[in-house]
Amino acid sequence: MGLLPHSELADRILGGWTGRIAGNMLGKPVERGDHWTPDRIDRYLRLTDALPLTDYLPPPPAAGADGFELRPEWPQCVRGRIRGSCRDDDVDYSILGLHLLETRGFDFTTEQVGEHWLLRLPYLQTFTAERTAYRNLANGLKPPLTATYDNPHQEWIGALIRADVYGWTSPGDPRRAASLARRDAVLSHTGNGVYGAMWAAALIAAAFAAPGPRDALETSLERIPASSRLARTVRHTIGLYEAGVEWPDALAALAEESNHLGWIHTVPNAAVLTAGLLYGEGDFTRTIALTVRGGLDTDSNGATAGSIAGVMCGARAIPSQWSEPLQDRVRSAVFGFDGVRISELAERTLRLATLTG
Repeated sequence: MGLLPHSELADRILGGWTGRIAGNMLGKPVERGDHWTPDRIDRYLRLTDALPLTDYLPPPPAAGADGFELRPEWPQCVRGRIRGSCRDDDVDYSILGLHLLETRGFDFTTEQVGEHWLLRLPYLQTFTAERTAYRNLANGLKPPLTATYDNPHQEWIGALIRADVYGWTSPGDPRRAASLARRDAVLSHTGNGVYGAMWAAALIAAAFAAPGPRDALETSLERIPASSRLARTVRHTIGLYEAGVEWPDALAALAEESNHLGWIHTVPNAAVLTAGLLYGEGDFTRTIALTVRGGLDTDSNGATAGSIAGVMCGARAIPSQWSEPLQDRVRSAVFGFDGVRISELAERTLRLATLTG
């Protein structure tokens, strides 16, 4: 792969993995978009004297925290208590995708994605569209019926969170990244659910070569239908940013347009993610902080924002308050990977990325 020197490519891929895991951990305690609105998140941060947000979320105060109940996993995800990463599907699918590419190669089929799930991923660690597709697979259905039969979640965010590895292993090649992500996504999603995966993979691949988030976003939009709701929403977000609309006002305008779709739908989450990238202006901490403060599916959005920002800046430039508590370790439900080192995952990803040039 001739886009970057080998050592820089290695640092960027490690940055993607580290950023994804850190962003996921940042958003996990407040992952419930119907309760943890941007206003409630900021009120919690004021209550705990954590604005501006420059580190993991603080633990809840001993008293006076009614209405600010964090997710049950919070003791392992807040500042001062993190000892390696928590298990989460946003990271499990990146690991699963890596192993799929290692064992099946880049010519994998959608059917092989399904086989990999059944072999490596526990059913009860899947959710929404993925759980429906898993059940359909176990009942003998084949793609694309696995995505459409009895599945009310076809455009939710699940396929998007599975897309990172296709971007990391296609550095500077958004077309290829989107194609790989589509082959994975159609197992469980349709429409904007599939476009979200293609867009995210292309965005990550573009981040290896783009001078900034704005350019990477423009490149990624070339890989999805311009008339899709997802593309229109991303362009609207870019338009608000370019018009000088302040971040809170942009969020409010975007919420009015798409939040009726629900807090796990691809489209409103893509708006929050796009706003975080643009208003974060290339700064790793600001990018993941604004993205998580934007609400909705906070751990998924934080993970993808961290992946993109981490690829752009590289692991060496990620501030230590994000990377050091992770202790280079990942908890995972993927069979054979619990306790794996982040650095090992990055090295294995690098090997795949250098095969594709």
